[in-house]
Amino acid sequence: MELLRVAVPNKGSLSEAAAKMLREAGYRQRNDPKELVLVDEENAVEFYYLRPRDIAVYVGEGTLDIGVTGRDMLLDSGAEAVEVLALGFGATRFRFAAPAGQGLAIADLDGKRIATSYPGLVRAFLEREGLTARLIHLDGAVESSIRLGVADVIADVVETGSTLRAAGLELFGGPILESEAILIQRAGRAAPAGLDQLVRRLQGVITASTYLMVDYNVPLDKLDAACAITPGIDSPTVSPLANKDWVAVRALIPKPDAQRVMDELWQAGAEGILVTTIHACRL
Repeated sequence: MELLRVAVPNKGSLSEAAAKMLREAGYRQRNDPKELVLVDEENAVEFYYLRPRDIAVYVGEGTLDIGVTGRDMLLDSGAEAVEVLALGFGATRFRFAAPAGQGLAIADLDGKRIATSYPGLVRAFLEREGLTARLIHLDGAVESSIRLGVADVIADVVETGSTLRAAGLELFGGPILESEAILIQRAGRAAPAGLDQLVRRLQGVITASTYLMVDYNVPLDKLDAACAITPGIDSPTVSPLANKDWVAVRALIPKPDAQRVMDELWQAGAEGILVTTIHACRL
């Protein structure tokens, strides 16, 4: 039996979330962080636990079939791999920063020294903008490079920006890239056996984490107004009740909208409004 070979981050911010999503999708995951390979025979998958930055290279070379990594790491690597599915976690923004008060713009990068852990990503951005700069490749803590005289500007992953402010830096220009965890496969290669099933399962996990199920009863003469509030993915499910003047409605709603939707349904005349979580689904 041929196994689908999947690369998973072995550590870092993506590791725990990736393992959690795969478990929720029905796949075995390692319990020992020192374990490098895990075979899930029931699902015909073999998991390899690798450095997140190396995953795109292994997949791009065809050594492994698919992998979970960050969009920023894929683009920085220059590997022959493509994004298959955005996974909805590990969201980050990639930004430029300089000493506070300089008021720089993107055009001011021309001729500057830019410290970054993502030289491939920054180089591609500069080429698109028609700018020339000297890139200083550092493995981490790039915010110290300006104070130490190594660089004029930094380009780095930004979450809250507090680390940059503490170093006396401020952001300028728009995001170079909006990144998140993604599933990738080798470019130009047909989908390997087992990939479709894995993608469907992961999509089900994403949907289950993004939506809630709402059930309610509503008078027939107020059904249209209620359904406008809860249109669902395709359309709501409407079922008859013993009282022929009423119907039961079921629909998916975005999780952040739950309280607002319940308020609007109540004002529209709905009763018995219940909101429940979803553990798994196929749409």
